[in-house]
Amino acid sequence: MEHSFIDRYSNLDSFIHRLDPRTKLITALAFILAVVVTPPTKWQAFTGYFVLISILLLLSKLPPLYVFKRALVIIPFVLLIGIFNIFKPGEVVASLNIWHWQVSITYEGLLVLWNVFIKASLSILSLILLSSTTKFTNLLKGLEQLRMPKVMVMTLSFAYRYIFVLVDEAMRMWQARESRNFGGKRIWRIKTIGNMVGTLFLRSYERGERIYAAMVSRGYEGQIRVLSSLSFSQRDAYFSTITLLLLISIGLVIIFW
Repeated sequence: MEHSFIDRYSNLDSFIHRLDPRTKLITALAFILAVVVTPPTKWQAFTGYFVLISILLLLSKLPPLYVFKRALVIIPFVLLIGIFNIFKPGEVVASLNIWHWQVSITYEGLLVLWNVFIKASLSILSLILLSSTTKFTNLLKGLEQLRMPKVMVMTLSFAYRYIFVLVDEAMRMWQARESRNFGGKRIWRIKTIGNMVGTLFLRSYERGERIYAAMVSRGYEGQIRVLSSLSFSQRDAYFSTITLLLLISIGLVIIFW
């Protein structure tokens, strides 16, 4: 089966790739926090955020088409939120006649749509930069050393490692169903799909038990193991300092513009 790994470009050689995972985690969190607390009317600040994240993406040497496709994941959520908010009460911008109803698009609704779209877009770009330039094991090790709860770190580790195994198992069951000329009435189809889901759950549970027993027998202690130790260098200090100063500068624009 073919899978799309979130860290498929983590082996590239760039300035961003060579940074310590903890540096990238902290700066990504600071960037997202700055974006979230920015009022939606401060377009100058969002322009600054976009320029900053664009420069970092260029430095990372990630394929632009890959970044664009990954960023498109937010579109359905933005559209869903926009549909339910652009008609909220407020100053009317435009009116639409839908059958026997007249609905009005308001300024407040469009502002909510813009707020969700721009903040989600910038946040997802920062997460794409973080996940695509860092090996997932190193990212988990960075989270562990930043004192993130161990249960959450290990849950993320197992979820990422075995979600592909689960997808493979589901695809094999789906192909087996199709090869037997799956048909019949709708009730029969629903019953069959329900049986498939139950079987998939049982197989996943049994495989999880076997994997855990194998890991314990090999000395598993609940810690993330990586081939090289993480080290905070002078390069990381320069990068984090400059990035934080730029975010503070954009924040000053919000206050005084």
